[in-house]
Amino acid sequence: MIPDPFFLVGAGVCVLSLLICLAAVIMKPYPGDAAILSVAAVELFLIAYGVGAGFRQAGGEAVRGEAWEFWGYLLTALLVPVAAFWWAVADKTRWSNAVLAAVPLTIFVMLFRMEQIWDGATL
Repeated sequence: MIPDPFFLVGAGVCVLSLLICLAAVIMKPYPGDAAILSVAAVELFLIAYGVGAGFRQAGGEAVRGEAWEFWGYLLTALLVPVAAFWWAVADKTRWSNAVLAAVPLTIFVMLFRMEQIWDGATL
């Protein structure tokens, strides 16, 4: 399986966001702007990923796995950063930074699975 460029870009965004959020966990007792903005970057990537996947599918490139599963993963992934953002806004403790740090890890795993579904790979 050759990784899709969308997956590689998404992995890069997730790694960068994770590093920023982990630095916030270590250095800040409250959620900082950098951590929140890095999670927002993950969300923006997911929106671009969804638009790109829609164009690819509309252009005739078929999802080799179950399409409903791919789109279900994508819709769920879009909710994860939003939920973490609201957690960070509501809870001004170091734990909010840890929750923000969990977002890029979770999204990376979901992107990996979406890549498998798109290419028709089995677990």
